[in-house]
Amino acid sequence: MWFDASGKRLPAPLFPGSDTLGQLHYIMGTGYDYSWFILTQSIIKKEFALSGSEQNPDLTGKSWRMTIKRATNKGAPAPVEAFKQHGADFIVRDNLADLVAAMNKLAGNDLLQPDAIKAQIEARDREITNPYVKDAQVMNLHNARRYIGDRLIRTAKPHRILDPEHGPLIAVKLNILTRKTLGGFETDLDSRVFGNDHQIISGLYAAGEAAGFGGGGVHGYRS
Repeated sequence: MWFDASGKRLPAPLFPGSDTLGQLHYIMGTGYDYSWFILTQSIIKKEFALSGSEQNPDLTGKSWRMTIKRATNKGAPAPVEAFKQHGADFIVRDNLADLVAAMNKLAGNDLLQPDAIKAQIEARDREITNPYVKDAQVMNLHNARRYIGDRLIRTAKPHRILDPEHGPLIAVKLNILTRKTLGGFETDLDSRVFGNDHQIISGLYAAGEAAGFGGGGVHGYRS
């Protein structure tokens, strides 16, 4: 589940993996530049992915054996497990009260209220076994699992977050950043590059990151 800095669950449809620009707009509108994930060991095993070749040796190594092991192993992939155990923004606890206390300590404030967090998680958990589920994120999860690839590799079997059999509980502090340089060549709308004299350089074009276009709403569309 995704919570803002004050402990309010992000509203639908701002789920992990959905509307990135909408998520950034919402989070920055809270007055804080960070938010929180609260999840379980079962979820981090299947659904927590890291970007980069070093963090995905099964894919970059084109190893079917490692890919199958990742899908069937009880633990999280080794790179993810390393972040969970040693990451400065990762918190692991056996119960929610201790987890929220550690989250407040890491953030350096007391914005998160244990009872409010618990109530929101329990409301979501009640919908897991409801055949007429009303929680939009749970509905989204059930829909994703209709595809066999997502069911086997990318999504955890639906379960209650507060179910100790799927623990421990994990919190991750998410900080807003951009990996782009925000620099590059100045271009017109046809991708033609301007020179130092602000005149078009004949035959020279630039696009993407080379033209300072990063994405994530940092600049350009909806910046």
